[in-house]
Amino acid sequence: MNQNWHGTLIRHMLLLTTICLLAGLISGYYGWSLALGLGLYLGWTLKQLLRLHEWLRLHQVDEAPPDGYGLWGEVFDSIYHLQRRDQRVRGRLQAVIDRVQESTAALKDAVIMLDSDGNLEWWNRAAETLLGLKTPQDSGQPVTNLVRHPRFKEYFEQENYLEPLEIPSPINDRLRVQLHITRYGNNEHLMLVRDVTRIHQLEQMRKDFVANVSHELRTPLTVIAGYLETLLDNVEDVNPRWVRALQQMQQQGGRMQTLLNDLLLLAKLEATDYPSDNQPVSINTLLQSIKSDAKALSGQRNQNITLETEGDVYLKGSEAELRSAFSNLIFNAVKYTQDGGQIRIRWWSDAQGAHLSVQDSGIGIDPKHLPRLTERFYRVDSSRASNTGGTGLGLAIVKHVLLRHRGRLEISSVLGHGSTFTCHFASTQLALRNAS
Repeated sequence: MNQNWHGTLIRHMLLLTTICLLAGLISGYYGWSLALGLGLYLGWTLKQLLRLHEWLRLHQVDEAPPDGYGLWGEVFDSIYHLQRRDQRVRGRLQAVIDRVQESTAALKDAVIMLDSDGNLEWWNRAAETLLGLKTPQDSGQPVTNLVRHPRFKEYFEQENYLEPLEIPSPINDRLRVQLHITRYGNNEHLMLVRDVTRIHQLEQMRKDFVANVSHELRTPLTVIAGYLETLLDNVEDVNPRWVRALQQMQQQGGRMQTLLNDLLLLAKLEATDYPSDNQPVSINTLLQSIKSDAKALSGQRNQNITLETEGDVYLKGSEAELRSAFSNLIFNAVKYTQDGGQIRIRWWSDAQGAHLSVQDSGIGIDPKHLPRLTERFYRVDSSRASNTGGTGLGLAIVKHVLLRHRGRLEISSVLGHGSTFTCHFASTQLALRNAS
């Protein structure tokens, strides 16, 4: 097409020059003839430009282009064909968009599109049912203004969307929804919302069942433990054949008591999102106390337990819960580290928040087990529980304590070379000094 335009333009200029030269030859005014010819050609060109402008401004869909001659005829036809092709492409794109919108509108899960600043751009009908969004007045509104739950605002602003968030629906407290945000495009957000009310109810029933059974078992277990202790205190009156059996019964009864205590603690941790006694806690003092307990647990095993702290940083939360979580991590390191091994405890803070790491030179864990370590009763090796007296609930307790204190647990390990458990706390949980 460009070659045709060039050829047509050259032919026009040659024809115009020839006519001007002939007119100059007849009249004897070559300059004026050439100027007059160029003026006429320029006027004709401007007229074609005006026709093109008027057609582009007023033309309707499928309206044919104006008649043109030579080069301008090709220009009109080329623009017309480009417009038709553009219309076909836009039609196909619109059809795809319509199908996507129709399919998402039929979903029971809410689909919400947010811009890079978190403002609402588009949502399906399920979003109106689950979150109470209104069309079109909520368009362009920040999503945190419409979903006002504090945990959602914190979840959205921290921009850590690896795990979904479960909160009550903004329009009905009895309705539980699960939100999952994914980034796409130019830092926009795609938010998926599911109704998990039934799952939440079943989970709550499970928690209540475990808590109730654990509570009811404490009384008979206490009675049994009391009689066993009485018998063993008077071991000389007991048939020697029963002494070992009674000792094993007492040992397993103590293990069961520990298991029930851990189950009740987990039930308590799952009952609320925040600790009730949210006060500044001196982590340095807390870790010094736990280190002393760890050395007592280590006994004669000659393990080297070190504690490093940077600054007197306080952490807002429950001292009892933090003690339980940190003790689980440090005591696990003692249990699974060989005699004479190294256990290094570090507490420090930086721009991202505060961190506690417990590093040991113990037996390590196969990487395939790491994602499931915080599950209740998950065992890397079933023999470990009998050897160490663990309940299988320690890391589950750690996970829930950290969640209540806006923290997370990171685990790294190399089989045969030890493990490192690191607790990360957001900077919002820090307190520079004790409020008292």
